Formats: sequence, structure tokens, C-alpha cells
Amino acid sequence: MKEEERLIKEAFHNLEPVKKKRIINAALREFAEKDFQQASTNTIVKQARIGKGMLFYYFNSKQDLYLYLIDYSLEINRHGYLDLINTSEPDLIERLKHASKIKWKLLYEHPDVLNFLGTVFLTNSEQISDEIQEKLTELKTYGWLKIYENIDLTLFRSDLDVKKAFQLIKWAIAGYEEEMKYRLYNKKLSSIDFDPYFEEFFDYLDVLKVSFYTQEEGRS
Repeated sequence: MKEEERLIKEAFHNLEPVKKKRIINAALREFAEKDFQQASTNTIVKQARIGKGMLFYYFNSKQDLYLYLIDYSLEINRHGYLDLINTSEPDLIERLKHASKIKWKLLYEHPDVLNFLGTVFLTNSEQISDEIQEKLTELKTYGWLKIYENIDLTLFRSDLDVKKAFQLIKWAIAGYEEEMKYRLYNKKLSSIDFDPYFEEFFDYLDVLKVSFYTQEEGRS
């Protein structure tokens, strides 16, 4: 990193926390409600209550600001969600429910972050750089490891091929994620009530549990 870029980044990081948060939130909301091309830096500086010159002092370009927001959002998602998933829970369905509750809490604590990050994940891969795509893929991989490692397969019905049943659940979850991408594509995530989606997901998890777990576990 060039010395000038380093000093600029330090200038932003050393801002008064309230002002810094105001700039970040204003930018997150603008990029979440519009795509990258349509997002307006004029709107961002107006909402952040700063001069446009200051925004471009902290960030050399709109692209630099966008990349900063992705890194910022990925860190919050990682530390405020994925790192908190209880991998000591051996029951796959219960771990998925536990993970969903954490994400639900994060959504209400940092709605702008998750709304923004959701638009990034929903963006067609050809529209974002290889660097961003690599970061998103890394986060997805880490998430899958947190969800699917160290699962107790003895909870599954003994009359099933357990490995195949486990794989079917993974495919079901992946399919549900793709379905959600399709249903939410081109929608303003900031205006969506996500409660019904979480409730729907829990219902599907209960169906999976009844279908694949032993009778005692399925009825618990």
C-alpha cells in the first residue's frame, strides 16, 4: 500500500466513532437500495452530513468506498455470526436452528450491513471483480465448515444410508439458499420483513428432522 493511501485509511479509521459510523451506515444504505452504478455519493454525503470533498479524501473513489464496505460487512458477518455458531452442538438440525437465530439477531443489530451484503451476494458474478468473488467464496466456505463439521450421524435413522441422507440435507439447504436468491433478486432488501422467511426456514428444518432422524429425535 502506498504511503498516501495508508495515511488516508488511517484518517478514516481514526475518525470520531459516531461520525465514522454515520458515514458507513449512509453508504451501506445507499448501496443496498441501489446497485453500484446507480448509487449516489451525493446522497451518501447528504445522509452522512459531510462534504463531498471529505468523502473522497477518506476514499479515493466510489469503488474504493464500495470495496471498504464489503470488507467491513464481511468482518461483521464473520465475527458477529459465523464465529458464534456452536460447533459443539452435534445435532445438525439444531445447529442450523441455532445459526439462524444468531443471524436473525445480527440482522436486527446490523440491518444495513446484512442488507448491503445480501445485495453483493445477489449480484451476478460477472458484475463483480475476481477479488470480491474470492472473498465471498472464502466466507461461504468458512460458513459451510462451521455448519457441517463434527455432526453426530448416529442421530439419523438406522434404516437410511446416513451419508446420503446427510448429503441430501446439505443439498436441500443449498437449494433453499438458491431459491431465496431467486425470490429476493432485484428487491430492496431494506424494505423486506424477514421474519416470515426465518419462520419458513424453521418449518423446513422440522420437516427434515422428521424425515431423516430416528423416531424419538424426530418427535422431540
